[in-house]
Amino acid sequence: MKILGHIVNRVAVAALAVTAALGASTGTYYMMNSRAAPDIVGIVWQPDNQTVGINGHWEQLGVRELLVQWTVVDDQAFVPGTGLPNVPVLPDWARIAKAPWAQDVILGLAGHFSENRSRDNIEQLAAVSERIARLPTPLHVTGWYFPAEVDPSWTRAKELPALLANLPRPLWISVYDGANIGPAATADWLKQWLPDDIGVFFQDGVGVYARTAPVARTYADTLRDRLGEDRVRIIVEAFRPQQGGGFRSATAAELLPQLTAYDGYPLYLFDGPHYVTPDLVGELKRSLAKP
Repeated sequence: MKILGHIVNRVAVAALAVTAALGASTGTYYMMNSRAAPDIVGIVWQPDNQTVGINGHWEQLGVRELLVQWTVVDDQAFVPGTGLPNVPVLPDWARIAKAPWAQDVILGLAGHFSENRSRDNIEQLAAVSERIARLPTPLHVTGWYFPAEVDPSWTRAKELPALLANLPRPLWISVYDGANIGPAATADWLKQWLPDDIGVFFQDGVGVYARTAPVARTYADTLRDRLGEDRVRIIVEAFRPQQGGGFRSATAAELLPQLTAYDGYPLYLFDGPHYVTPDLVGELKRSLAKP
């Protein structure tokens, strides 16, 4: 979920991604009920020095779970006791644990902002992750997340089962199709090597225009066919490219088609502090309340 780490490359291949996905999808498409309220289970938080004071009213959208992308990034810790240097200001984890949008927490472990650096150092990250996963926190931790994203272009991904064997379960990773091989091939690739006790968050790619929400749905459906219903959740990219560079929050009008397309899946908005602003929460709440 270091979406910001590979986001520019994914914009560059957007048209190719859509073409490949449409041509290669063979998964079962689960028909959606357009009038069903989307199951916005959680928000993602990519901790950085600007968002250590994380706050919001995401529970108004139904959010009850926080997916923390990492607790150590670039060899700096957002939790005490790791043996690594702490970030300048630590998050107030005790306050976060009491927030209605963080009643359950999937706790990210050790990663790097740079996707390439993470992939080049997975042995070290797995070792650090094993150590920090044992640290106590005031959070109600219901799972762990190893923040090295996988896609079919990464040949070393198949080394992960051995490296992650000693991490606690339930354990999650994230996946996207940066190689543009399509839903069926992506799901088959994961099925070849991913252990049955590791779940996946699928990054929908809509925020960077890598694919449309209906195409992203075919990816999720195919992953669910291959891996099982309980092992697949969707990361909804709640941002869009900004004119002049960078990214902005998606509007409610842009985000609603994503949410509607994924009926039946647990949804996690990426990411809460950076993009799911109070104004956007209000607009979404009003829109979702309409019959």
